[in-house]
Amino acid sequence: MQSSDSPRPPKGTAWVTGATSGFGEAIARRLVADGYRVVISGRRADRLQALSDELGAAALPMVLDVRDRQAVLAAVDGLPADFRPLRVVIANAGLALGLDPADRADLDDWDTMVDTNVKGLMYTIRAALPQMVDAGGGHVITMGSVAGSYPYPGGNAYGATKAFVAQLALNLRADLVSKGIRVTDIEPGLAQTEFSVVRFKGDAASAGKVYQGTEPLLPVDIAEAVSWALSQPARVNVNRIELMAGCQAFGPFQIVRS
Repeated sequence: MQSSDSPRPPKGTAWVTGATSGFGEAIARRLVADGYRVVISGRRADRLQALSDELGAAALPMVLDVRDRQAVLAAVDGLPADFRPLRVVIANAGLALGLDPADRADLDDWDTMVDTNVKGLMYTIRAALPQMVDAGGGHVITMGSVAGSYPYPGGNAYGATKAFVAQLALNLRADLVSKGIRVTDIEPGLAQTEFSVVRFKGDAASAGKVYQGTEPLLPVDIAEAVSWALSQPARVNVNRIELMAGCQAFGPFQIVRS
């Protein structure tokens, strides 16, 4: 049994996927401020380079689509010596597409959400784990959502992908507890990022309506939660952090009346 003053996990290199906007961008900034070296990855090279220029030598940009399994494995295997081993992975890349009911939903949208939120997240974590195991420990942080626990009309496949994330995080912890690797699922609610613009495929007017009259969570709030989970003593594993905006609560049951 560890003493009450057991040391905190050593800092080293963290990998943040989806770092070109929103949560990922804010998390990358916070981790550099916290003393980590950070590998930042995403699909938009211009944004990635701008963030890398801002963060300086502590950041390594890596243009990458997490849906490409071979590219993910090759990118991690090819990390330079001063950015390895990975000690933290923030599997943040993800998206929601559409709000149509299931009978009218676009199957291409469903495929894209599964490919990104499920398969891309698995590729990311699987690629990072061997370095953590060899280093004697680390921390996996998955980006879930309250949508994985609380269904809402139009959430269909998106909510299902986030339920998968929550369960994978629990099962990862069961596998990795003997290897000094902690696992935390971060589950935000209403948050203002480019999320809704992506969901509505660039329709800024529709995206803006989601936040009208609200004070949603901001990316810095999620970055703070990530930083807090990482900063806990080695004896502490934060299984999940569920955050909602102060204006948000659990919805009523869906009841159809004749």
